[in-house]
Formats: sequence, structure tokens, C-alpha cells
Amino acid sequence: MGSQTLTFEPLEIQPGEYEFAVGTAGSATLVFETLLPALLCGRTPSRITIEGGTHNPFAPPYDFLAGTFLPILGRMGASVTASLERCGFYPAGGGRIAFEIAPCSALRTLTLLDRGATQVRARSLVASLPESIAKRELGIVRERLGLERHQCRVESIEECVGPGNVLLIAVEAESITEIVTGFGIKGVSAEKVASDACDEAERYLKTNVPVGSHLADQLLIPMALAGDGSFRTLSPSAHTQTNASVIRRFLDVPIAIDAEGEDVTRITIGPK
Repeated sequence: MGSQTLTFEPLEIQPGEYEFAVGTAGSATLVFETLLPALLCGRTPSRITIEGGTHNPFAPPYDFLAGTFLPILGRMGASVTASLERCGFYPAGGGRIAFEIAPCSALRTLTLLDRGATQVRARSLVASLPESIAKRELGIVRERLGLERHQCRVESIEECVGPGNVLLIAVEAESITEIVTGFGIKGVSAEKVASDACDEAERYLKTNVPVGSHLADQLLIPMALAGDGSFRTLSPSAHTQTNASVIRRFLDVPIAIDAEGEDVTRITIGPK
């Protein structure tokens, strides 16, 4: 606490099989994203099993990782698979995810500038809670986003350590699938959870940007390792700006963040 300097002296990367237990609902997905860049540079494949929170309101949930982040990473040449073995909702946690990571000699350049035509679907997951909560959330989603009943689905999670609820709105486009999440919280109505998620989805749909605000900061590290790339996104969050600043301290790769219009930003990694 209070340190003004950081010295980092990495040794050789050690791929292999690892297990981590975060405890409670600490994010399993963020632990994975921390380990991923190093293990992609390993000489042999790795398998990681992480126990903890798989659906945590302060981190990307498993569904976002599997449906949005990893497919984009695959287009950059990385072969990474994820398998949800058990859900772990906030605050109890107890979830489990397994990851298979193949070595990648070099990540490919990626450009994501336009989204293309979209279709929207929604799911509401409930564990040890009444399905009526999920149905109320999806009712708001149908009303706000103009969806039909067949585009919305309730999923009851049977094997789970504690109760939980998460609303997932998937915007499926030609170039990307963006997933907006809303988390059920004690004392907050289902209608409020769904309304806040719809606000975020409508903000994204209002523009033609392919990359949502949460994905933007997660793409910076793999794109910086690739040395080049660009994407259009919403106005950058503090996470995105901070991540860009930290990456510049470690890698000699330019990162430019340029406004292109109302709530539209272009981020360029590497020479313009």
C-alpha cells in the first residue's frame, strides 16, 4: 500500500494443468483473463480449472466470455475453449469453469469497425428462486426491445451453491455477438434489473459500433500483443482508459483513442 514503483521480472512461462479456488463469488473469469496472455505464449497446451464466481455483477459473466470474448480471440488465431461445469452466483459463489488453452505463436491483427444487421435474444437464469422473477424481467425486455416470446427464454439452474439471477441480452450481428447483462440483487426489483439492462442494450443498438463498452477494455491486451488493430466502440469507460495507460507502461505499442461522433469512439492499436 502506498508503493510508487513496481518491478516485474518474469521467468519462463510454465504451461500445464492448474486449479485455482477463488473462494466465495470472487470472479473466476477475471482470474482466467489474467492468466490467458501468458499461457497463450507458452510452448505447450494448458488446462485451467477455476472455482469461484461465474456470474458476478462486478466482472464479465461466463456467458459473455464464451459468447463474445473467446470467439473474437479465435478470429485473432487463439484456440481457447471454456466449459461451465457449475454456476456460481454472487454472493455464494461455488462455480467451476474449465479452460483449454493452446499455444499461439502470434496473434493476428483484427479490425472491427461495423456491426452489420442484428437480431436480439434474451435469457434469464434463476437458481433457487421463483421463475416468476425471470418472467417479469423478460416481460420488460420484450416491451422495451420489441421481442417476441420465442426470442426470450427462462433457464432454471438446478445444481448451484446459492441462489442467483442474471439477465442476458444477446445482440447477434454479422461481425460480433455482444452480450449485455443485468444481475438480480436483493432489494432490487426484477423490473429495475431488466430496465437497466435494456438501457445499456439500447445505447449499444443506437450506434453501429460493433464493440460494447465492456469488451473494449478486454480487447486491448490481445490487440497490443498482436501489435496492430482497431475497433469502433462507445465512449470509453474509465476501465478502458486505465487499461490503455497501463499497457503503454509495459509495451511499446501506441494506443490512440479518438472520438468519431456522439458516443462513438475509434481505438487504434499500433501505427495509424
